[in-house]
Amino acid sequence: MSSQPVQSASRLASDADTAVAQSAAQRYLQLALLVLAAGAIYPILYLRQVYQPTMLEVFHITDSQLGYLYSALGLIFLLSYLPSGWLADRIAPRVLICFSLIATGALGLLYSTAPPFVVLCMIFGGWGLTTGLTFWAAVIKRVTMIAGAHEQGRFFGFLDGGRGLIEAMLATVAITLFAWATHAHSESTAAAFRLVVYLYAFLCIGLGVLLGLVKDAPSVANASRAPREHRNVLTDLKTLAAIPELWLLSAIVFCGYQVFWATYSFSAYLHQDGIGLSVVMAGTITTLKLWMRPIGGIGGGFLGDRFSKVSVLVIALFLAALSLVGLIAAPGIPGHAPLVALVLFIGVLTYAIRGLYWSLLDRCNVPAETTGLAIGLVSVLGYSPDVFLPLINGYLTQTYPGVFGYQLYFGYVAAVAAIGGFAGLALRNMLNRKESRQ
Repeated sequence: MSSQPVQSASRLASDADTAVAQSAAQRYLQLALLVLAAGAIYPILYLRQVYQPTMLEVFHITDSQLGYLYSALGLIFLLSYLPSGWLADRIAPRVLICFSLIATGALGLLYSTAPPFVVLCMIFGGWGLTTGLTFWAAVIKRVTMIAGAHEQGRFFGFLDGGRGLIEAMLATVAITLFAWATHAHSESTAAAFRLVVYLYAFLCIGLGVLLGLVKDAPSVANASRAPREHRNVLTDLKTLAAIPELWLLSAIVFCGYQVFWATYSFSAYLHQDGIGLSVVMAGTITTLKLWMRPIGGIGGGFLGDRFSKVSVLVIALFLAALSLVGLIAAPGIPGHAPLVALVLFIGVLTYAIRGLYWSLLDRCNVPAETTGLAIGLVSVLGYSPDVFLPLINGYLTQTYPGVFGYQLYFGYVAAVAAIGGFAGLALRNMLNRKESRQ
């Protein structure tokens, strides 16, 4: 008789351990699907990075018309960030993500028919909504929901690093498919491009269906079923505006995102006369930098969870500032090996920053019912460099041609990165003071 309670307690403990293990497995499976979703949904919008000449030929449009399509897309993104967060607080993120994937893929199938320019405008407008309004805040909030309190760093690191890895792998498969169709089977470029679009479109649709079928972990399912009260958006915004940590997070994202933007100019800078790398060599180095994304994102996330997310982020921002100053001195660096190492190191730091800054959201004392709105608010402020940074870059490189224009640009971004580091220090001190009072 006396052994039965012991056996029962042991059985209960075993059942609890099994439930925890199953919950963890479910959450990591959902994270893997979110990484696939984030890695698959955006490349179809930005095929111009690889296929711009083909797109101009297939759609019978000019460079200026293509620029108009992407300008409109960027504007819709900027306008969508805040309502995207509001929507993620009212509709389950899982539902929004599934809809976004399926709708983006369906628009991709229409895109593959090479429609006229007016229809292209509608497709890009639709993509702005399906990847901005219904997807962005939903996927950030979803990761926040499935990650445990001590897993935020690694989960967001996996999201950004894994997303970059998926994008690189898909791009490799797509260009291989394009080459196979045009060279091995003598297909037209239009037919080959259609196959590339099919690859991304059907993958999005398939992932949307699959994500809808995967069962939620119990904690996430309970959170999704929690009753949602009718709230006043202006009141919620006023509440969020009164949270100083959220403003500091916005400053960190604002500064860190500009470091990422600076990497877009590395190839052009390395090809300038003062440095003298060939187009192929400069392109190869910057392509290698893309493969630093999983290393920086995932590695930074694990370091953040192991030590301190804020501290690791601060160190990465200050190191990025110093590294950009080092890049300014590139014309005086003997040999190419140190330059390659410096570019790759900046790549690791950039993706560590991107992988970490959203993991700080759970420490900003944001009410759970306004998490999505907070994501939208931080996104509007943090990603605003999309609007003005290309103008700064264009002005400096045109007004001061050659190496000097890029050096001024990198100097500006280095200063901004340092400001982000000081914002991180301020956030860390604020959080430490609050924790010491508790």
